[in-house]
Amino acid sequence: MNADFSLCSDLKQKIQQRSARILTIGLGYVGLPLALTISETGFPVIGLDINKSRVSKINSGQRVISYFSESRISDAIASGGFTATSDPSEISHANIVLICVPSPLSPTREPDLSYVIKAAEYVAAWIKPGQLIVVESTVWPGATAEVVKPILEQRGLLAGKDFFLGFSPEREDPGNETHTTRNIPKIIGADDAHSRDLLDAFYSQIVSQAVPVSSCATAEAVKLVENSFRTVNIALVNELKVALGAMGIDVWEVIEAAATKPFGYMPFYPGPGIGGDCIPVSPVYMSWRARDVGASVPIIDLARFSNDAAPDALAGRIASDLLARSAVPIQGANLLVLGISYKRDIEDTRESPALAILDRLEAMGAICDYHDPYFPVIPKTRDHPSLSGRRSIPLTECALREYDSVIVTTDHSMVDYSLVAQFSHLIFDTRNVFHKRGIVVDGIRLVKI
Repeated sequence: MNADFSLCSDLKQKIQQRSARILTIGLGYVGLPLALTISETGFPVIGLDINKSRVSKINSGQRVISYFSESRISDAIASGGFTATSDPSEISHANIVLICVPSPLSPTREPDLSYVIKAAEYVAAWIKPGQLIVVESTVWPGATAEVVKPILEQRGLLAGKDFFLGFSPEREDPGNETHTTRNIPKIIGADDAHSRDLLDAFYSQIVSQAVPVSSCATAEAVKLVENSFRTVNIALVNELKVALGAMGIDVWEVIEAAATKPFGYMPFYPGPGIGGDCIPVSPVYMSWRARDVGASVPIIDLARFSNDAAPDALAGRIASDLLARSAVPIQGANLLVLGISYKRDIEDTRESPALAILDRLEAMGAICDYHDPYFPVIPKTRDHPSLSGRRSIPLTECALREYDSVIVTTDHSMVDYSLVAQFSHLIFDTRNVFHKRGIVVDGIRLVKI
């Protein structure tokens, strides 16, 4: 019997018996939901994170992600099936290791795989025969084979023979109560049959559907294609918003009507720009890799540039409309930004367009405050260091009356929009939040942008 077949057979049996020990590297918005979901299906799970404070909070049962149910983490800890650690030696005790670390953009807006490389180095130091290593972090097509695999093989073990290697792109949608880690189909790719078989056996027990593809590179490309598609369509709808607005047509009404078509159309909605670790990042990875192999994706690049320019364009629109409607110049204007998260009802500012708008308005001379129930204090951010440490102001009638304008950048559900509608002098709504909630604001005081 071949050694690789024997190792594969042994691990597959452990997976089927749910006795395989799972370790996730990274306990953020991808790694922690995945670790908990795996634990809830009966596998013993350890979460590894270098942030000792976060590890301590998780082990004490604190709800470190706001959209989790109150007791989800504490129940997992109490069950004995899940625990968190900062000790990388735990990798040696795992049967399956999942790499779920950030893969952001560098300061020069290029792919940054430094966290993935560091995680692979951790694994390489403790790797043992028979383990299955899965990369879940977003990477460019070919990175698992060209970057991660050589690191893991440094001690002499070979992928597909002594250990198994695959890629399964995360599809997490923070705060989405309908599409969860458990019921979102999972793409799985590997460059050898044994690794692919183990991926299928494992993820089929974790999620509603495992979708095998022919290689790691194919699976890596799936993630980039999904989010490049979204990037292009978001850029399109934001351009249509401006063009239709110039014609006196409400783009939101147009989208609602167009969405009644049962084929050939998918609704995308305008906003202040794109944020998070997927839509702003994946197209950059796709474009970078295309150039690397001598190709190009000009439509994706145009969409990226359009989306990147959206916050500046909105800040300029706010300045001009504020002067036209209220005779208030942007220099010295008192403005309130509602929401700094990149999307509603989560505590996540990664690539947030709201922060970019706030930064730009202040660069134009405005005096800005913000309100966000998820951020009493603005955390440290690489792209907007001057905003770090700012405190959210209470949303009251008295406070609202003091601002020349309120700008809705994130449509959190916990905000009292009726209060905002009643006492604000002028409102710029980038999310169509008042119409969606049936709150009537006279056209003189409400500007959809």
